[in-house]
Amino acid sequence: MLQGLPVIDMAPLFGDAEGRARVARKIARACEAHGFFYLTGHGIGPDVLATLEAESRRFFALPLEAKMAISMARGGRAWRGYFPVGGELTSGRPDLKEGLYLGTELGPDHPRVRAGVAMHGANLWPTGLPGLRAAAGAYMAGATRAAAALMEGVSLSLGLDAQYFARAYTGEPTVLFRIFHYPATGAPDVDWSRSWGVGEHTDYGLLTLLAQDAFGGLQVKTPEGWIEAPPIEGALVCNIGDMLERLTGGRFKSTPHRVKNVSGHDRLSFPLFFDPDFMAPMRPLPAVATDAAIRDADKAERWDAASVHDFEGTYGDYLLEKVAKVFPQLKEAALG
Repeated sequence: MLQGLPVIDMAPLFGDAEGRARVARKIARACEAHGFFYLTGHGIGPDVLATLEAESRRFFALPLEAKMAISMARGGRAWRGYFPVGGELTSGRPDLKEGLYLGTELGPDHPRVRAGVAMHGANLWPTGLPGLRAAAGAYMAGATRAAAALMEGVSLSLGLDAQYFARAYTGEPTVLFRIFHYPATGAPDVDWSRSWGVGEHTDYGLLTLLAQDAFGGLQVKTPEGWIEAPPIEGALVCNIGDMLERLTGGRFKSTPHRVKNVSGHDRLSFPLFFDPDFMAPMRPLPAVATDAAIRDADKAERWDAASVHDFEGTYGDYLLEKVAKVFPQLKEAALG
């Protein structure tokens, strides 16, 4: 019998030690069993979510020419901007979605921008829609605060002090935000019959916080089979990524998921990725050992047959390797 995902009220993470410990135990159980759970008590008001959805629908309703004026090709090494339907690949197959890539806003004088570090820089915004920038900024600020608090809960869930991840991995976190639009139908001149909104994949970093509209379509892979993760009003979906699996030696699993919009409506989703510092070495946590059996089992189970436990290097190394496969046409511009 397939069961749904757990729901965790994270509000006590902003409170006293007893409440934080209680939530940490729930986080540990959810990360071990599913790698996915719903979050309430995150502090992002319904007005913020409603405004973001309304402004995003205005953006995607623009003519393609207007959206392409801020295409990702114009974002260069920062890897920001718009991509059209079919412009992003999962496992080499075009996704039935379009989207806007955003991240932490960094000016030209930031040391990493001056040094030409990939995926650092300024966002691209459409002209004539100032509300989108304000709405996205408000959501990103709220979701980043929630993610930082949640990572304190993750630290506690692993028997570490609350600030361990902040000291070791997220002193300057990589915060990336996407606004995705899944059209009700694909372009009439393309056969989309074998395409998903997003094909089976895992996320790359530590945590993803996802807001989705009322139409659903997210599916999560469990040992018993695929289950639906339908929207719950006011709740976010949280899942852990590859690097948290690596850091915990496989105790917490980066769970495959996918999206197919069968609602008959245009669907929106808003994932924010709260990930390690781009420059941080991805060394496992203290007392974590990953043997060959764990690595082999990971390869056998994963959608891409690649074990995260084989990786050595910084988070930026891992991220660039993965994202270059999603947008191969941008690889040369961004990696130089």
